Formats: sequence, C-alpha cells, structure tokens
Amino acid sequence: MGWFEALVLGIVQGLTEFLPISSSAHISIIGQLFGDADPGAAFTAIIQIGTETAVIVYFRKDIGRIIKAWFLALIGKIDRSDPDARMGWLVIIGSVPIVLLGLLLQNWIDSTFRNLWITVAMLAGFGLVIGVIDSLSRQQRKLEDLTWKHGILYGLAQSLALIPGVSRSGGTITAGLAMGYTREAATRYSFLLAIPAVMGAGIYQLYEALTGSAATQVSWGPTILAGVVAFVVGFIMIAWMLKFVSTHSFWPFVIYRIGLALVVAALLLTGVLDPFGSA
Repeated sequence: MGWFEALVLGIVQGLTEFLPISSSAHISIIGQLFGDADPGAAFTAIIQIGTETAVIVYFRKDIGRIIKAWFLALIGKIDRSDPDARMGWLVIIGSVPIVLLGLLLQNWIDSTFRNLWITVAMLAGFGLVIGVIDSLSRQQRKLEDLTWKHGILYGLAQSLALIPGVSRSGGTITAGLAMGYTREAATRYSFLLAIPAVMGAGIYQLYEALTGSAATQVSWGPTILAGVVAFVVGFIMIAWMLKFVSTHSFWPFVIYRIGLALVVAALLLTGVLDPFGSA
C-alpha cells in the first residue's frame, strides 16, 4: 500500500465511521479502485483505532465520569442505580454480543462477509430499513430512559456491523429509533457503545499483525498514517454528526446508500471491481 492510498483511506475512514453508510464497505471499495486488493479486515480494524480514539477524546469528560461512577458503585461507595454507573454497565453488556459473534464468525468476517455483492445488498436493503424506521419512530426517549433490555438490543444491533454494508452506527442508531429514542440520544449512545468493541478488535488485529504471519502483510508506515488521519477527520465528523441529527432525518444517508449500491453493482457487473477483492 502506498502513502497516497493510505492518506485517502484514512480520510474515508474518518468521514464514514460515524455516518450510517458503512466505513468498512467504503474501505473495501476504494481500496480496490486504487488497483489493489481489498485492504482487508485487519487493516480496517487497525485504522479504526484512530476513529475510536477520536470518540474517547471527544467524550473524555463523559467517559471519565462514567468510569468513575461505575467503579464507585462496584465497591459500594455510591448507589448502583446512579445514571452514570448504569451507563457503564449498559456499555459493557451491550458490547458482549458483538464480541462473542466476532470470535465465532471470525473466519467468515475475514472472507465470506467481504463479498461485495453482500455489501451491495446490505447497503441498499438496510438503507431502506433505516429510512422506514426513522420515518415511523416516536423519538421520545432520552439516554436516561435506557433500560437493560434496550441495552442488550442495542448490542445485538451493533453485531450486524460484522457484515460490511450494514454500518455499526447505522445498526445501533436504527435500533435506538425503533425503540423510541431520539436521533441525538441514539447517536450518542452508538458512539459510546462502539468504544469497547472497536478498540478491542483493533488491538486484537494489531497484536496478530505484530506477532503472527500477518506481520509481513501490513505496510506499517502507511497504516499508521491512515490511522492518524482517521483520528483527525473522525473527531471533526463526531461534532458534525451530533449537530446534524438534531435537526435532520436520516434520509440523505438512505439515498446515498442506495446510490452507492447501484454504482458498486455496476462496477461489479462490468468487472471493474472483484466481489472478493482479489488483487
């Protein structure tokens, strides 16, 4: 992978990670358009460390308060019903489904799920799901109303992001809207919920790349550049996304997803793209 390609992929990762349009799908597609193979699940997971670091920095005060309350509740210093302590547990419980399914389906994630025809179907199909639910949702609940049941359902929805084209934020935000949460509440919780799973996957892939046979397959300089660029762009996009959803529906993203699906399908049919990203 060259430096310019890494720069572009870092920008793409930062732009798309927090939008309901699937960052992994964009990385796979644009990586091929550069004339290379699909950059792969390992590269994608590693540069996602950059965007999740942006989440940690952006929400550092909230995260610090939640962690402090969680520990104090754990040792009995404050009531376990404290909102911040509850949020800590909800993020932990909501992260369990994607961790378990990620481990069970790892071989499929690295191969079968990265078929671009699956990505096309998910971009268009799940895009319509997002649009319909956004239009029908009541949007009355705030984050303070989050229940244990809803936390688990959020986690299951996040697991859909193991399939490129679904979108992690798209899955969790859509679940939140379906359960009656406001767009802003669903989006904010989506960002917080992603931290353990995405950072965990990125660190795991980083460890595998450093210690396993994958070490020779990673272009470390360009990968680090992509991660740093993803952090900077991602930080800006977090603020933009939270402001956007407070006054707009998700239909612009739905239209974009369907348009992208049609373009990718055409590129696949004409042989410009390979379904499995072969070099």
